[in-house]
Amino acid sequence: MILSMIKEIGQRKNYLDQEPIKTIYFGGGTPSLLTKDELESLIESIYINFDVEKNIEFTLEANPDDIHEMQLKYWKSLGVNRLSIGVQSFFQADLDWMNRAHNVEEGIKSIQLAKEHGFFITCDLIYGLPNHTLEKLEYNLSKMINLSPNHISAYCLTTEDGTALSYMIKTKQLPRVGADAQAEEFEYLVRRLQEAGYEQYEISNFAKNNQYSVHNTNYWLGISYLGIGPSAHSFNGKSRQWNVANNHKYIKAILDGQSYSEKEVLTQKNQFNEYLLTGLRTKWGVNLTKLAGFLAFSSEFEQNLEDFKQKGLIFEENGVIILTNRGKLQADYITSILFA
Repeated sequence: MILSMIKEIGQRKNYLDQEPIKTIYFGGGTPSLLTKDELESLIESIYINFDVEKNIEFTLEANPDDIHEMQLKYWKSLGVNRLSIGVQSFFQADLDWMNRAHNVEEGIKSIQLAKEHGFFITCDLIYGLPNHTLEKLEYNLSKMINLSPNHISAYCLTTEDGTALSYMIKTKQLPRVGADAQAEEFEYLVRRLQEAGYEQYEISNFAKNNQYSVHNTNYWLGISYLGIGPSAHSFNGKSRQWNVANNHKYIKAILDGQSYSEKEVLTQKNQFNEYLLTGLRTKWGVNLTKLAGFLAFSSEFEQNLEDFKQKGLIFEENGVIILTNRGKLQADYITSILFA
């Protein structure tokens, strides 16, 4: 797999039109399991094929049970300065049915150790779980706030067809979580984190002292990015590209010199919708002049936008539209109605 990814890096070196690399993000599963030689080979290939800016944000997704003293020192020596730690919950029962490999104590210790070694830390937390209450959410938030990571990503649990969770809900092993209950948890979560000094700069992301995730912020602001490996997505402002998801098919295609990705050239309509989709999720909102540069506003768009303003779901400031706190609860719906 690593050799195939290195080969792809060489093949894709012109994708970003010689733009310097501002962030490196090792994610998509368990990159913390990569060996020393594998990590070094991938990093070396990036620096050989691209112009990498100094003092970049270099993130590695890590499982709590993979974080220990020697590993942290090694990652630091490679230039990794940010860890995204999948803590998820401080209830062991939650971790068990989510099939997480770590336990509660490992989750806590991983954050403490990473802080001691000077890493910028972002932690994932999941809310809206079956059998949860506001009291349980408060417990999780209090634990997380006391550990004081720089950044928190809080995601509402969604149920996908064909998953174990979906089956457990259908067979009544777990209760179905209603939209109203999840909305109540979301509102509480936002209020509690803001009180603790975390700014909600994107619907699911909170940061202390403007310590936003540069990598993800660039995505929401429509800046180009290149993804390497199976299932990886890339975007350069004009087109979107995604690699085959199957590991075996990806490796075979790379080795045989065959195509391993699909590409979609973005129309003006696509770019209009893309900017709406990402921009409305952020505190920076959507610049209406920039949006109109992709596609002229229809009378339907203008009427829908005015309706959302009247309902207190969107406000406009200096030509920029931004979701209100109530609007954030309906972000997907609002965006879908405003789509061209």
